[in-house]
Amino acid sequence: MTWKTEWKKWSTHKELPSEFKKQMTEMNEREREEAFYKQLEFGTGGMRGELGAGPNRMNIYTIRKVTAGLAAYLEENGKEAKKQGVVIAYDSRHGSAEFALEAAKTLGANGIKSYVFQELRPTPELSFAVRYLRAYAGIMITASHNPSAYNGYKVYGEDGAQLPPPAAEVIVKHMNEIENELLLKVKDERELLSQNLVSYIGENLDQVYLDYVKSLQLNTSATKTNLHIVYTPLHGTGQTLIPQALQNAGFQHIAIVDEQKNPDPNFSTVSSPNPEEAQAFQLAIQYGKETWADLLLATDPDADRLGVAVRNNDGQYILLTGNQTGALLLHYMLSQKQEKGILPDNSVMLKTIVTSELGRAIAEDYGVQTVDTLTGFKYIAEKIDEYKKKGTKTFQFGYEESYGYLIGDFVRDKDAVQAAVMIAEAAAYYKQKRMTLYDGLIELYEKYGYYKESLTSFTLKGKDGAEQISHIVNRFRQHPPAEIAGAAVEKIEDYQSGKRTNLLTAQQETMDLPPSNVLKFWLQDGSWFAIRPSGTEPKVKFYFGVRQGTENESEERLKEVKASVINLVKKI
Repeated sequence: MTWKTEWKKWSTHKELPSEFKKQMTEMNEREREEAFYKQLEFGTGGMRGELGAGPNRMNIYTIRKVTAGLAAYLEENGKEAKKQGVVIAYDSRHGSAEFALEAAKTLGANGIKSYVFQELRPTPELSFAVRYLRAYAGIMITASHNPSAYNGYKVYGEDGAQLPPPAAEVIVKHMNEIENELLLKVKDERELLSQNLVSYIGENLDQVYLDYVKSLQLNTSATKTNLHIVYTPLHGTGQTLIPQALQNAGFQHIAIVDEQKNPDPNFSTVSSPNPEEAQAFQLAIQYGKETWADLLLATDPDADRLGVAVRNNDGQYILLTGNQTGALLLHYMLSQKQEKGILPDNSVMLKTIVTSELGRAIAEDYGVQTVDTLTGFKYIAEKIDEYKKKGTKTFQFGYEESYGYLIGDFVRDKDAVQAAVMIAEAAAYYKQKRMTLYDGLIELYEKYGYYKESLTSFTLKGKDGAEQISHIVNRFRQHPPAEIAGAAVEKIEDYQSGKRTNLLTAQQETMDLPPSNVLKFWLQDGSWFAIRPSGTEPKVKFYFGVRQGTENESEERLKEVKASVINLVKKI
């Protein structure tokens, strides 16, 4: 298709909503091309895009089209798949509730039942609900931590995990068979209710899920009543479950950031609702200083990511990285289970290829195997399912550097509700020992080495940006650097070809992972960096990791490696 033919198709559609007609008349030619030159891409991470008119934007028509693709996928899998139905949840963003209903109306037009949450709910509860209700699929309307101009659509399989590539490709195939998304039929909500093709769910399922979360506790003897917590949902879904989950676990002093408590699609108190960024914690830090809180927690709009801030030795709050929070959670859980004699010999910890190596060192110390997966929690979930079916390994913990953690496998995606309760329990444990979580982190560094990591992203929007991102990655693939910051590049892992090459010995081996457009470079001193185009944002991401004997040495080495790599990027 060309953008002009798509533009004409939309502009001449008689039933096009007036808001879209207005948007289209106000677009300049460049904006028209961006909105109409392609279909919004759907992949294993679902689809995500700016709201507005056009096939390359999030709107009711793109929702109907992808849902029709999902309906055809269920049809292919037989009557039982259609009978099991689809669970639908949504977050606090612009259009989320409307998009959830449009998805249900599209499924209903294809004779497929939907279980729709009556109000906004976190992504992890959607994953749980798919498994608990034995549905065949799940839909989550969310753009995670993207700015307010975005929304998105994620699809989950019957295992509660985001769809793997083969299933996503089938949906794309069916989407491509739809000639005109503007003409797709949907059923009326009242008709769906009368035909039992829609059921609304909510509080009853909340209670079941919260009971599962409560069962994860490892140390009921830790004095939780003395721990003071500040929590902010950043205007998202976390408020529906996290305060209750913390109370159920015995925590009594929980201050909610009032200005950020209620759902707000504009995320008006933050520049970005992303707990990875320090600005998202500004109000929480103010609350923390007023109450001398031990622990500050923040979740993104769909409450699958958790940010943590703790007081350091100077009494200042510092934001932990996802790698640091993951290391603290892993160490706390393994140490408690080993102490209680409930750590199985065949235990496994799962992490992504761009997540810190500190987790591997901790796991090894407790006799726990570490298995690396591709970036994306669906790959961690895939491994959990494999181990569960084969009975070969016992899952203990899964995490990724981007603030995603999973403890109990009754959910098959990152779960900030679980993680909030467990990190609070760890904080209570350390407080009983007259230590802070920061003290616990320093203990880990002193024992295993000072692992430091960083992430740098280059945002390159639109068609030209996508081409530039591809050019940067291909340049590193075709012309890899021989040295970085004074250290020779020892190994290159190309996850697209599945080959690991040792540049010093010229030996090559195959990696047992699905193809993915990621490159990872290992230096002779143990430092590494990786390049990965984002699957959900117009970004190319550069990940960095080092390990040195002291904190200052690690920070200095990290700066050197980053500067060397970024200098290469600027020359491309």
